Amino acid sequence: MTIIRRALGAATLAASLACAALSPTAFAAGLTIGLSGDITSLDPHYHNVTPNANVAEHMFEALIAKDEKMRFRPALALAWKPVDDTTWEIKLRPGVKFHDGNEFTSADVVYSLNRPATVKNSPSPYTIYTKGFKDIVALDKLTVRIVTHGPYPLVPNDLSTIYMVSKKVAENASGDDFNSGRAMVGTGPYKFASFHKGDRVELTRNDNYWGSKPEWDTVSLRILTNDAPRVAALLAGDVQVIENVPTSDIRKLSADPSVSVFKTPTFRMMYLHLDTNRDVSPFVADKAGKPLAKNPLKDPRVRAAISHAISRQAIVDRVMEGAAEPTGQLVNATLFGHVPGLRPDPFDAAAARKLLADAGYPDGFQLTLHAPNNRYVNDEQVAQAIASMLSRIGIQTRVEAMPSATFFTRANKLDFSFLLAGWGADTGEAGSSLKSLLASYDPAKGWGASNRGRYSNPALDAKLSTALTTIDDRAREKLLQEATEIGIKDHGVIPLYFQINVWAARKGYKVIPRQDERTYAFAITRGA
Repeated sequence: MTIIRRALGAATLAASLACAALSPTAFAAGLTIGLSGDITSLDPHYHNVTPNANVAEHMFEALIAKDEKMRFRPALALAWKPVDDTTWEIKLRPGVKFHDGNEFTSADVVYSLNRPATVKNSPSPYTIYTKGFKDIVALDKLTVRIVTHGPYPLVPNDLSTIYMVSKKVAENASGDDFNSGRAMVGTGPYKFASFHKGDRVELTRNDNYWGSKPEWDTVSLRILTNDAPRVAALLAGDVQVIENVPTSDIRKLSADPSVSVFKTPTFRMMYLHLDTNRDVSPFVADKAGKPLAKNPLKDPRVRAAISHAISRQAIVDRVMEGAAEPTGQLVNATLFGHVPGLRPDPFDAAAARKLLADAGYPDGFQLTLHAPNNRYVNDEQVAQAIASMLSRIGIQTRVEAMPSATFFTRANKLDFSFLLAGWGADTGEAGSSLKSLLASYDPAKGWGASNRGRYSNPALDAKLSTALTTIDDRAREKLLQEATEIGIKDHGVIPLYFQINVWAARKGYKVIPRQDERTYAFAITRGA
């Protein structure tokens, strides 16, 4: 012991150590989080997918934020209101600075809302949220006016999904400039420090942030897509928080006194998409393996047979180990546009076989189900379970699973006949799910951005189009419900279940579980 430490009395030393243990500064030096999804790009307008958005929202912000229950709250916009049926006025928060010290103004808003349309080769474009805007004008430094093509009540919903970038920094930046950090200049609570692709994103606290200062000086967002290493890192103390706890580990971690577990049902719908457009589909063959001259997935009876062949409850119970809820629709009961009474197709193998026979396939056919293997909870295992169920009714199904970056790139090119994916209604209502997954593909309108089966139904499109221009909430919700029923009963997509998201943390860390699956470092605090 040094002379200085000897000089401290025992009581003084004990009090000093106790204060150090409780000191926010000491505790808040750093936080490491284990994320389950890979990051395809740091460009906040490139790929509309949750892992990218989750990381982006540490550094970039939208005009309107959502709380853990998907309720709106002011962010970079202090207020928003309709001026008339086609005009909205947005009042911006004064005094906000970008990370480089430049002031955030209406010019940045106009640029940010127009930018998604200029981003090329997006696997899932953000234009689904911007195509409703006809004109965006800066009235003064802190006021923006948005003119829509027609009456459009979802302007606030869409504004909650688009991140504000610096016009000065981003207007000449490429995707590589974002990934290298050169263009990573936002207004958020954390600043970019470094990005090691496939490994981690490092952040430092923005001490000039306009809102509540986050607790942690530094944050490391580690990309741990494999379940076992993610859990092992938590138990070893290498990370303090993990998301998407593997279903097989929930019970074990819940019983561990050194770990706290946090759960909530989410808006993530897992579903099957089918090629309902092409006359000949690449991964459909007869029982001998020869390509079929006619695509059976275009027949609604075949799609219905596939749906009836799947026991959603068995998947929830055996594969998801209870961490999911079976569904037959696009959004859960807490979101606008949910259809009361719309149930999933019951498991009925005999009915499925009859439907196949009625469609002209009494002996079935061969099919490949493509899926990611590192994006969703138990994604490859779910795909294997579905393949087994379909094989029992005569649709001999094989699974080809791959990393999510490869999967989404290929899915966007329409490489697949039949795929497993997930969709979260980021706007908090059914309209975004309908526009993205079931509306006829129309880039000019921003429709069908993730419609990778190219399903098209004029009756659905008409209902959706009317809904999106209907101001009255009750009337609009009824139209969204009717559009949903058209698409689901025609099996344009086949919903499977809603995930229940599970986080785990070392004791002493508190996580607020969110419906939108986000894992925010700035929302993780000290707690029991």
